[in-house]
Amino acid sequence: MNFDELIMERQSDRRYDTSRAVEDEKLMECIASARLAPSACNAQPWKFIVVKNDELRTKTGDYAASMGMNRFCIDAPAIVALVLEKPNFTSKVGSVLQGKEYTLIDTGIVAYHFCLKARDLGLGTCMIGWFNEKKTKALLGVPSSRRIPLLITVGYRAGELREKTRKKLSDIYSIDKY
Repeated sequence: MNFDELIMERQSDRRYDTSRAVEDEKLMECIASARLAPSACNAQPWKFIVVKNDELRTKTGDYAASMGMNRFCIDAPAIVALVLEKPNFTSKVGSVLQGKEYTLIDTGIVAYHFCLKARDLGLGTCMIGWFNEKKTKALLGVPSSRRIPLLITVGYRAGELREKTRKKLSDIYSIDKY
């Protein structure tokens, strides 16, 4: 699959083939590709927790399915918690001086690398920002000094590839000035 095909195929998948487990090798390939993502000052402020144990995965999915949101997470064959680690000194100082959360930018980049590799391997993913972080951290043994900005559900897509609806290209850019 070429790059254009890959970005057209990658979508937020919310239905998975629950009869198919995600192979550990494929999950490790996704993490290996993700770790090559760039980060501010090469801080690499991330750690992946792969949740496959049925009890832990179901509870993690349950914590994402609050208030009627993300019910599909309960049935995801695997869930990856992306833990935000402490940045290195130069990235942290840069964030303060520039008033930008470089670690959150880095998290988005590494998560998308993960999701693109997953799609390349025939897997579907969905990034989840709506979940009970406090309960998830406790369940997965994440230190209180760390954050989990997002979860990624992973499995074999059971739904169809949807047509992408996007703003017109002319509405999202300008040249030289706003």
